[in-house]
Amino acid sequence: MSKPLEGVRVLDLSHVIAGPLASFYLAQMGAEVIKIEPPNGGEVMRASKSASEGDTPAGFVACNAGKRSLALDIRTPEGAELVRSLALSADVFIENFRPGVVAKYGLDYESIKAVKPDIVYCSISGYGQEGEWSGRGAYDHVVQALTGMMMMSGDQPDAPPVKVGFPVIDVAVGMLGALSIVSSLHRRTREGAGQYIDASMVQASLMLMYPNASAYLTNGTETQRVGNRGYTGSPAADTYRCADGWLAVAANTPAQFRKLAAVLDMNGLCEDARALDLDAFNSRGGGFVVPRDTAYVVGRLRAAFESRSAAELETSLSDAGVPAARVRKLGEFLQEVDDTGCVRLPDFRFSQRTQEVRTRGLGFSFAQDGESSARGAEALGQSTHALLTEMGLETEAVAALGRAGVVRHTALPAGNSMAS
Repeated sequence: MSKPLEGVRVLDLSHVIAGPLASFYLAQMGAEVIKIEPPNGGEVMRASKSASEGDTPAGFVACNAGKRSLALDIRTPEGAELVRSLALSADVFIENFRPGVVAKYGLDYESIKAVKPDIVYCSISGYGQEGEWSGRGAYDHVVQALTGMMMMSGDQPDAPPVKVGFPVIDVAVGMLGALSIVSSLHRRTREGAGQYIDASMVQASLMLMYPNASAYLTNGTETQRVGNRGYTGSPAADTYRCADGWLAVAANTPAQFRKLAAVLDMNGLCEDARALDLDAFNSRGGGFVVPRDTAYVVGRLRAAFESRSAAELETSLSDAGVPAARVRKLGEFLQEVDDTGCVRLPDFRFSQRTQEVRTRGLGFSFAQDGESSARGAEALGQSTHALLTEMGLETEAVAALGRAGVVRHTALPAGNSMAS
């Protein structure tokens, strides 16, 4: 069975997470992705202290499985010219250097467009391609600080900033980059026109906080720090300590609140005028639970939760129709999925030398599509010779480029399965 992007060729000059994740989506959906890396060591994510992993550690494989590796120095005139020549056969071009860097080597959008007018070209950066800050360097936690994300978590207005515990913006801009590329390919099919895409970490951060950013831009409402409480403001949309851990519940509506109260043997709380706005609670117009005395109702709920089992309440509340989940660590959740099949998730397994790198897919599943590929990440420069000879270069010419340090070719490592 075919994949959606079969026949699409992507040149990927990106590194670390954001750009490689964008092209990883494209590769797993069937595109041929050519990852262009410096010949001396490759991109930074290849760095590994494990001899068994070599230059393809699991973290690198997770974002680069299924791509072809072309080890080539774009800083040299010969290397840059080879990239422009490859662009003749490409549909997509991705880079995530600081604005202006690739232009020094004639690899910016205008230069690539000159040889391939209908190219879909995606630049990923911290602050976008224009503006006073466009040349600044950016990392995930720095952009979290800049855009206010660090001040969204925590319970008190004066609490220290709290970052999201994983590179959420890097991942988000990779996903948005892939989305913008796929939509641009569709436009190209329809109209025959290429596209330039300016994707930035700042834009991705604001999209992650979309309702909050829109609220401020529309009416000046600044988001308050709500800790582990839910978005709706219901006192029963919170995270409560139980006898054996923590439980997140989301009894947002009056109907859900009544079900929660029944499970906790607290039906009287639904008629307590001190706790709730009873007119809103009993209204037929819908809406969320509105507390009258938040501290009072939260205190009542805390006392009820603290003597009960989070594991048992997760089941009983879920069965009653109240969203609830015991707080788990990531590994605990993933192991539970493996052991019980409680959630059906894709299971991508990439063969890589002496190990198998697992992921849980792309965030969605296609019903009408081929299976995921077992092809892992190539060693640095593994496809260099093949790609250059496909372009028409003679073997001796490729060897000469290698001796000059322009390119690097690495033979397939023993035991590294690259089967599709």
